[in-house]
Amino acid sequence: MSLRDSNCRARGPMIMTRTNYQDRLDRVTSYIHDNLDGELDFDRIAEVASLSPYHWHRIYHACRGETAVATTRRLRLQRASVSLAQTDDPIAQIATKAGYASPAAFTRAFADAYGLPPATYRERGSHADFRPGQLATQQGGWSIEIQRFDAIPAFAIRHDGPYIEIGKAFGMLFGQLAARGALPERIEMIAVYLDDPTAVPLERLRSFAALAAPGGKDLDPPVERIEIAGGDYAVLRHKGPYADMSAAYNWLFGTWLPQSDREADDRPVVEKYLNSPQDTKPSDLLTDLCLPLRSIAPSPD
Repeated sequence: MSLRDSNCRARGPMIMTRTNYQDRLDRVTSYIHDNLDGELDFDRIAEVASLSPYHWHRIYHACRGETAVATTRRLRLQRASVSLAQTDDPIAQIATKAGYASPAAFTRAFADAYGLPPATYRERGSHADFRPGQLATQQGGWSIEIQRFDAIPAFAIRHDGPYIEIGKAFGMLFGQLAARGALPERIEMIAVYLDDPTAVPLERLRSFAALAAPGGKDLDPPVERIEIAGGDYAVLRHKGPYADMSAAYNWLFGTWLPQSDREADDRPVVEKYLNSPQDTKPSDLLTDLCLPLRSIAPSPD
């Protein structure tokens, strides 16, 4: 029977394509994000991905740019940084949840990644700069720049759940676009946050992981086309771990905005990521926090 025979193709082995591989690796990414509390089971991951247990990790490394072990370590330490910055949980408890056998081992790993040991990070991390009253007159050197953005067409994947976990959707987005040969020449990573995290339960928060893509064609789900609203934005450039940005937002909304003579507009908050956590130390991450503002009407002559 000819290989071109459609019946033979229907019964024969599935032809692996770039898209098929990315779909399988997306399942690995989702599995890692959803199972940070357990041991990394290579056989189970191979089963989730329907790939060879001997080779799946090499495929993941080649396509994702880091090993599955490195992904897991990075995500666990990121979650630990959130606990250190935003809770009073004991460091020993945070260490155990991050998968470390002792606080000493956790301290070494955290200090290597974040540049400070956990206790020092909790006390003096970049989130500390935004404690109430710290920057009433911007003494810490933080400044706000008012920028006007044009509307930005983008490819996006919807993320539901805690905003700190949006990296899962970005991983899927890069994989899906790469498989379809649709990655933009210029990479501009943007997150659009639709809900107020102080008013909406974490599990119900909605957001989009997006890549700016002017002129791109429509793609099949889960990728969709969105347009990020243009207009005036107050932009604070944040340097440091993503976990510290909650304090920056509190200062932006609670201190800067009331003193600014401007009003927040009915558009979502946007974040622009200027580098990547895969190849940048957390202390060197650069993020533009963009608060939408109502436009000021021109003064009458």
